[in-house]
Amino acid sequence: MSRSERLLDLLQVLRRHRRPVSGEVLADEIGVSIRTLYRDVASLQAQGAAIEGEPGVGYILKPGFLLPPLMFPPEEIEALVLGSRWVADRGDDHLRDAARNALARIAAVLPPELRDALDASALLVGPGVKLPVDQVDPALLRKAIRTERKLLISYSDGAGVASERVVWPFALAFFDQVRLLLGWCELRQDFRSFRTDRIVHAQVLDARYPKRRQALLKQWREIQGISHRDA
Repeated sequence: MSRSERLLDLLQVLRRHRRPVSGEVLADEIGVSIRTLYRDVASLQAQGAAIEGEPGVGYILKPGFLLPPLMFPPEEIEALVLGSRWVADRGDDHLRDAARNALARIAAVLPPELRDALDASALLVGPGVKLPVDQVDPALLRKAIRTERKLLISYSDGAGVASERVVWPFALAFFDQVRLLLGWCELRQDFRSFRTDRIVHAQVLDARYPKRRQALLKQWREIQGISHRDA
């Protein structure tokens, strides 16, 4: 492992810890001696990394510190390219443009050798099945999820039966053939998934739902091995 890769690993480990972590723990995770760990921390601090702490006390990386793009290893560059290409091919118009713009921003700040690797990436996304057309802009659904707002939807199920629901949306699930809105349904008092192409109308309400989005997602994941019913 090169020194630059070791420093990057140290930054990544620090980002995973929200509280001060001892030098011994960091050295063990990185696989270096404690003396090397202290030298690496000092090197990162000298380069501008916002690492607080000292030997015997522990270290923490202050929130908001961004890793320089030039420190991306080749595998992470390939992952970014593949993910962006998948979104550009499978996402709605807003996500497609966002993926392309994000990739262009990353390319603009990469050093020449990594920019060449990005442009020459051989990881391609194959053609997918044409998705059903959504009647509601998915950007509206994502806004409700981000802001943790209740969503009033008019929904038509597989049998064509229409209903009006108030849901607490917490995630969008992307599949090759459909997209699903995941939420807590006030009508059914249970978790439900809604095909986005069957949502006829949607309105973001002013009311926030009473639980945090992360808590709903965690609860939903915990019950997946027990039952999962579509609306």
